[in-house]
Amino acid sequence: MNMTGLSLPRFLPGLLACCVLAACGADKPAGRQEGDKPQVGVLVVAPAAVPLTVELAGRVATRGVAEIRPQVGGILQKQLFAEGSLVKAGQVLYQIDPSTYEAAFRSAKASVEKAEATWKAAEITAKRNGNLARIDAVSQQTADDSRATADQDLAALEVAKAELETARINLEHTRITSPIAGRVDVSAVMPGALLTASQTTALTTVRQLDPLIVDVKQSSTELLRLRQELKAASQRKRGEAVPVQLVLEDDSVYARQGHLQFDGVAVDESSGMVTLRAEVPNPDGVLLPGMYVRARIQEGTLQDAILVPQESVTRRPSGDAITTVVGEDGRLAERKLVLGRAIGNQWLVTAGLKAGDRVVVEGLKKATLGDVVTPVPAHASAASSAAAPSAAASAGL
Repeated sequence: MNMTGLSLPRFLPGLLACCVLAACGADKPAGRQEGDKPQVGVLVVAPAAVPLTVELAGRVATRGVAEIRPQVGGILQKQLFAEGSLVKAGQVLYQIDPSTYEAAFRSAKASVEKAEATWKAAEITAKRNGNLARIDAVSQQTADDSRATADQDLAALEVAKAELETARINLEHTRITSPIAGRVDVSAVMPGALLTASQTTALTTVRQLDPLIVDVKQSSTELLRLRQELKAASQRKRGEAVPVQLVLEDDSVYARQGHLQFDGVAVDESSGMVTLRAEVPNPDGVLLPGMYVRARIQEGTLQDAILVPQESVTRRPSGDAITTVVGEDGRLAERKLVLGRAIGNQWLVTAGLKAGDRVVVEGLKKATLGDVVTPVPAHASAASSAAAPSAAASAGL
């Protein structure tokens, strides 16, 4: 049959239909048949107890510093410590020539003995004259004078005893001791130097190294936010020590755990910060005064907390935090969230999610809002990071 005589308009509707079908077939994603539901990785929300830990920067400081000065004057006879060594409380550091003070002590002791003998003789006389006055053997005036003399001699004895105690103290002060235990600094004097009582220049300095303290600052804004988060949470028992862990300058964790002594009772008006002080044991001398550290302070535990991976949360231009969930009908939907602090690589959700909600963490590029999807468990890496709450809270919120 000769086709050249056929007119083109007769076949045009058929050709157009074929082109439309071909175009529809080209728009279908490769590997996805008509009626297939895309798979998305979800994380099922499961509330858990989350320790709220804040990490703050601070410096190690010593609790006690003793500047050693002489309390009596004299020639320095001996230095009895090694510079830089550890000394105990009460350990003798220096010896001043005691000869002058020993002589003064012996003299004061003799004065006490003399005054005591004088008083005893006067007391005997006073008692005898008192008995004689009762039988009119002596006048009452004589008895009264004898009693007054005995009382004066007793007062002189007390003065002599006080002078003996002063001499004993001065003699003890020739042995200059450390009032605290710690590490002793270099000596500023050498044997043979002339020392004066309460001189301005310290002989040496002793710094207490065990335990040490760490003072850190926390803003009042952070403190208020934390208290709000813990308002309905189970917190530590009243009087229970708050643990503190130190992270050293090389990012290693200090082996010994300290505890919080107190948190500030007032806000610094100039900086808006509250001071927290921790006490940390240092028996091995690893920590030194002035060392920079980061203190991890556990300030409470938030019960039934909901955490979601940070990558599952986006922000609208208005600033609202949103996430995508799989609804009960299997369709994708947006959910507006109210976020608290960041805990590791997760957000603490204070409103917008509940137990059992399925948060999409993978596969959002395969579907759009309103699509019916097939939810499957998210990859192990994403699930594990969200299922195990981190104990380190972000201090920047």
